[in-house]
Amino acid sequence: MSWKVRHEGSPKHIELPTAQDVLQGMVDGQWEPTDEVRGSEDANWVALENHPQFAEAAADLEPVPKFHEDESKLDMNALIDVCLVLLIFFILTTSYAQLQARIDNPHVTGDDEGPPQITDKEMKDTMIRVQVRLDKDKPIIKIEDKEVEQKYLAMELARMVSKPPHKTTLLLVFDGDVKNGTLTAIEDAAMKAGVQKINWGVK
Repeated sequence: MSWKVRHEGSPKHIELPTAQDVLQGMVDGQWEPTDEVRGSEDANWVALENHPQFAEAAADLEPVPKFHEDESKLDMNALIDVCLVLLIFFILTTSYAQLQARIDNPHVTGDDEGPPQITDKEMKDTMIRVQVRLDKDKPIIKIEDKEVEQKYLAMELARMVSKPPHKTTLLLVFDGDVKNGTLTAIEDAAMKAGVQKINWGVK
């Protein structure tokens, strides 16, 4: 008994000697369950999946239908992520604003005409004057008009603090192009020497 097999709707067919050959073609992927078969005793072409001799094998070979997600369902994950980010942002912003509100704004004491004025004599009597400027990228440091190397700053400032009138306030005046490292070194030396307060000024 021979078998004729053709692709669904095709006018051409091939002949196979046994039903086992037809089944093997299905296993090998040569034939789809919807392709048509006709035996010598069949009056018409029948799909392999509907033929009583091949229906069970065709059912075993059919792929599992794909699950199609409901397109009307909204994915809320992205929306939740955005809401969490916004929530964190608002919490941080609110906390910072409250902190800023609690910080006392700096104010100057004195009358309505402005901050109290300090004369040159009072400045000379109560403050250690330190000036810093750059000369060819090299910092020039002067304490009371005396040029001092950076490594001797603490010693010289300690001498100024210890001798009468025991000045403990430092007036640091520097050019705008002086590097922060130099200013930090002066500040550290002043603290080691016993200076209690540093007033800053930029030329």
